[in-house]
Amino acid sequence: MASFVWDAFLGLLPFLLLCLLCLIFRCPSVQRWTRFAVKAAGWKLWVIICLNLKLPLYRNATTGIEQAGSQETNILTGSDRTSDEPRLICKPTALAKYLLQQCGSLARPRLAVWPRGDPHLQTLSSLLCGQVRHTLQFTRENLLLRDGGIVALDWAVGTRLGGASKWKRWEGRKEQQSEGKPGCLSSSPPILLLIPQSWGGMTPHLKMLCCQALHQGFYAVVFHPRGTAGCPLTTARLTEFGDPVDLEQAVQYIHSRHPSSMLVAVSEGSGSGILLSYLGESGSSTCLTAAAAISPVLLGQLWFETAMPPIYRLGALFQRKLLLSRYSSSFKAVLDVDQALTCSSLKDFEETLFCSSAQLQQRTSRPPVSPLNSALRSGSHSLRGLAPSVAWTLGERAYSAKNWDSYWDRNEPLRDADEVAVPVLCICSRDDPLLPPASTLPLALFQSNPYFLLLLTDKGGHCGFTLEGQNEKKERSSGNEEVEESNWSHTVVLEYFRAVADFLKGQERGVAHYNAALGEYSQTEHKNRTSNTAPPRRRRTSVMKRPRPQVSEQSSVQTEEGNFTWRRSYTR
Repeated sequence: MASFVWDAFLGLLPFLLLCLLCLIFRCPSVQRWTRFAVKAAGWKLWVIICLNLKLPLYRNATTGIEQAGSQETNILTGSDRTSDEPRLICKPTALAKYLLQQCGSLARPRLAVWPRGDPHLQTLSSLLCGQVRHTLQFTRENLLLRDGGIVALDWAVGTRLGGASKWKRWEGRKEQQSEGKPGCLSSSPPILLLIPQSWGGMTPHLKMLCCQALHQGFYAVVFHPRGTAGCPLTTARLTEFGDPVDLEQAVQYIHSRHPSSMLVAVSEGSGSGILLSYLGESGSSTCLTAAAAISPVLLGQLWFETAMPPIYRLGALFQRKLLLSRYSSSFKAVLDVDQALTCSSLKDFEETLFCSSAQLQQRTSRPPVSPLNSALRSGSHSLRGLAPSVAWTLGERAYSAKNWDSYWDRNEPLRDADEVAVPVLCICSRDDPLLPPASTLPLALFQSNPYFLLLLTDKGGHCGFTLEGQNEKKERSSGNEEVEESNWSHTVVLEYFRAVADFLKGQERGVAHYNAALGEYSQTEHKNRTSNTAPPRRRRTSVMKRPRPQVSEQSSVQTEEGNFTWRRSYTR
């Protein structure tokens, strides 16, 4: 009997221990210490992984402590205290103040903490394996350029929830959204032009932004440079890092298709090279109303010359070499493809492709027969044999750059920053593993140029900015579908576009009101001067001031140099 009781006790011992552990873990203090121990163990394991992969560690991702030299003064508030809040670094203009008032997402973003908030995990998730619960449907347009090249425009025309069988169409809807949501649907909905990374392709980060823009009433279109994302390559020419010629033609085409729609653009990562170059070269003649850049490359030459962590460098090189190898037989007539495919850095690869100092002389042997090679043999392989119209279209880029420095003289994204005539919002993070340190940011540009605004955060990675508790914050669209807002930068960008549109409309109304009042006063004064029936009056001792309409604060800005208005000065 005793042995039976002992055996029963031993058999029930695991169950009793499990019940005891359950009771212990119900204690709040035990749960707190357990979470702390698990997090500490996970952090130690992550440190070992990062050391083996040669990835930089960002301790502020877990402790919230900023790195040395990370305090910048917020121009609008004058505060330089250490905080997790984003800092809007810009010139104190009326537009900047209006954005702070209207964009609630700028105040206190709930950015994710470690481990979901780790910059490397956010970066890899947004670029490679992020989960997109909505499946997008695109229709492609191949746009023929003036030099014979082709770029692709992917229009987002539908979306559906994962696992659903019915597509949700957006292009025929005319009803208005309630509660004044940004990008209200109307007969002329705003168009959002998305520019992906320089190596091409649609990342999960870009798809989430496209999906959220669709639910807020935008028409979304993705610009793919020649040869990327399945776009056919019909010329032996790839797009240089800061070459905006193709983008300019695409913007003109979109504007001609939708002349009454507001056109805005947002770039992802290195795609900011052509967007910022386009804004500088086009000046006030651009068709864009506003622009934004998420994790932008502001200094192109510095970005190429700064050492990147191996895992990111190899990934970017793999994408670009894959594109080049696809057309290797056609490019062998104009450059040394074998040398480019053996490059181990982005700088060497870019220099081999576009600098004549790193290219071989034209080969005497004829390339294999193909439609593209046939065009090469006809004379287009020699850059000097280009047609006059094509050479005029390409300008200085019709010829290879002489060396690395001259290449950046014509391709640096901010080379014509003084000519930019539309507001540009740049969202950057201190712990971005793909960009140079935050100390290299051109803060003087944002503090002196009223069209450039920098939104700087302490964490977010490269195109990451994941929200903490993303499943809790959802937006209900007019179709009774729940749209998950998992990315803070997406919410900021869309609110920014809405606020800029409202600000500019308010100023236009103020200017129109001023002109109308001025015209009415002129007519009244003219009648008083030409009237012969009215008896002459004695002039008052106090001089009457010309009546001026009351213009809101949004229509003018008091700066150190004087009054500044947001009307475009047509510089080009």
